[in-house]
Amino acid sequence: MVTPIAGNIVREKIRESKLARVGLASIRELNRLVNEIEEESGQRFIRMEMGIPGMPPPEIAIEGEICALKKGVGAIYPPFDGIAYLKYEISRFIRLFMDTHVQPAHCLPTVGSMQGCFLSMMMAGRRIKGRDGILFIDPGFPVNKKQAQSLGLPRESFDVYDFRGDRLRDKLESYLSTGRIGALMYSNPNNPAWICFTEKELGIIGELCTRYDVVALEDLAYFGMDFRQDYSRPGVPPFIPTVARYTDNYILLVSSSKSFSLAGQRIGMTAISDRLFDSTGDGLVPWFGTDRFGYAYIFGGMYALSSGVCHSTQYGLAKLLEAVNDGRYNFVDAVKEYGDRARTMKRLFTENGFNLVYDLDEDQPLADGFYFTVAYRGFTGVDLVEELLYYGISAISLETTGSTRTEGIRACVSLTGKDRFRELAARLEQFDADHRTGFRAIG
Repeated sequence: MVTPIAGNIVREKIRESKLARVGLASIRELNRLVNEIEEESGQRFIRMEMGIPGMPPPEIAIEGEICALKKGVGAIYPPFDGIAYLKYEISRFIRLFMDTHVQPAHCLPTVGSMQGCFLSMMMAGRRIKGRDGILFIDPGFPVNKKQAQSLGLPRESFDVYDFRGDRLRDKLESYLSTGRIGALMYSNPNNPAWICFTEKELGIIGELCTRYDVVALEDLAYFGMDFRQDYSRPGVPPFIPTVARYTDNYILLVSSSKSFSLAGQRIGMTAISDRLFDSTGDGLVPWFGTDRFGYAYIFGGMYALSSGVCHSTQYGLAKLLEAVNDGRYNFVDAVKEYGDRARTMKRLFTENGFNLVYDLDEDQPLADGFYFTVAYRGFTGVDLVEELLYYGISAISLETTGSTRTEGIRACVSLTGKDRFRELAARLEQFDADHRTGFRAIG
């Protein structure tokens, strides 16, 4: 059987990669393998393995950064907890779009939301003696678990798919009641499944975090990108769902990479609840020399990790946030194309023998957004990742994300523009036709 990508090239590059199982490779490992296959074959893949934003950065942010550089900020160290202008606009942004109040002093820029996640786990896992465990509500971003591992923090997790709605309470309590958990982490909307927690579920999470004094680490990498609601209007309902309305034990982690298309500038935002920032913890002193959580976060953690985010980039994001907060720039409209792409790509997959894996938020169909998950009969997700390479399509297996749905893969829509839809359709049609005959490229 002749596949879109020559089988001998795919097999040789897999052999050279020395990966034990292609479908269990990390995102970056898979990305490198696909790059090598593309170069050798001369064929472009439909790239769905990495969540790389595909929209150009807003001119407002570019101009803000250029203006700051021309004024000479490139010669000056930035305040490592953020310039006052940006801290004020982050605080205003959180209030206007989440109906949540966090003082500017407790709003911090980080070197991407990834650094914010790392810092927050470091601090929350060492806040209280004996409560160093991090509970991941899966499926989730694989690298977050690597971060916890590198920090030496115990990790626990469960797949939330079978514990939506009221069932979430007992499942969460079974972990939090042990007294081992210092923080729980989840993304909302979710990477990779695009699950969006309901207000009921966020209420349950918040209530239990308060009861057991556990910090909720809310990863908002895809801020406002549940396109079923219009979250684009500052200060006007509906507000973006958040656990912050149900507990004071939270850290909000907002990325500028996807919603604001500033991935290359590596700047994220962290907002620590006022109560948590001003709290103390008996486990902090040995690590950071103080029992004050906020002080330890900034002077013990942030200072040691980066000494601050790029000075000019802080001005660029502040300028953009100011426009968003004033209602002069609609950040949601700028990224709605991701939802349009997902709608079409889901249809192309399901018309060619694939089925959606994660498909509901309680009783409502999932939104169309940055990711979706699919499976194909007779394949595990791990094998499906490898098989699709022969058809010029790359994705990651759900197994690498902590999902128990081992039949599935995660597809990201960001790098597949409308100009590639016809090509994707042709490759999926051939994949389905070939496999209806019992063909398998991987043997």
